Amino acid sequence: MKKSFYCVATLCIMLLICGFTFYVNEEKNGFDIEDLYDYQKTFKTEELSVCSLNTAKTYMDYRMTTVVSSRQYQFLNYECTVDKKTGFLYDDEGFIAVALGSYYGEIGDRFYFTLESGIVLPLVKGEEKADEDTDYSGCYHTIDGSVVEFVICDDYAANYFGSNSNGYVLDGNYNNYSLFSGSFVKVEKVLDERADRIVSYQIETQAPQNVDIFHYASGY
Repeated sequence: MKKSFYCVATLCIMLLICGFTFYVNEEKNGFDIEDLYDYQKTFKTEELSVCSLNTAKTYMDYRMTTVVSSRQYQFLNYECTVDKKTGFLYDDEGFIAVALGSYYGEIGDRFYFTLESGIVLPLVKGEEKADEDTDYSGCYHTIDGSVVEFVICDDYAANYFGSNSNGYVLDGNYNNYSLFSGSFVKVEKVLDERADRIVSYQIETQAPQNVDIFHYASGY
């Protein structure tokens, strides 16, 4: 028994000495992309201005965030789970990790983004777009106009959504997937307090696919 204890203790010490890195939690369950078609909002919110009607929705691989001491690295690697089916990262309340500009608060802030189709996307700020890449208010990407940049695991996402010959998932633009198609018409910042009643949206039809091609993975 003592020998086993010493072996385990020695192993732990060696891992710490060698700079052992923990990876994004892949053991949790609870995310199903199909649930987004009838998502139920459970938190109280405050409404924000919609700063762009551009339909582009780009992405970046979470492994491009490499500064271990940064808040975004800590959040993505220790407070999010990788969905092995879709490649999305999500927090303990099922909010999908995205990169947003400085207009949208701090890392870990949650939002409800409502599409013109009526679909509500629960999103959490897991990465920040650099101010030099966004408009003066820190709201949207100046090159492609995108507000939301999904933070994903590229490998899983490519298997689920597909990629073209250049290797980009959905041609680099999640707007090409019917669930995420269209402009955002409402943005709400999620408050800590839960709502007294659940607000749900039933989607009867899916929005048509587009063919725009965008891919601006920042990795900041």
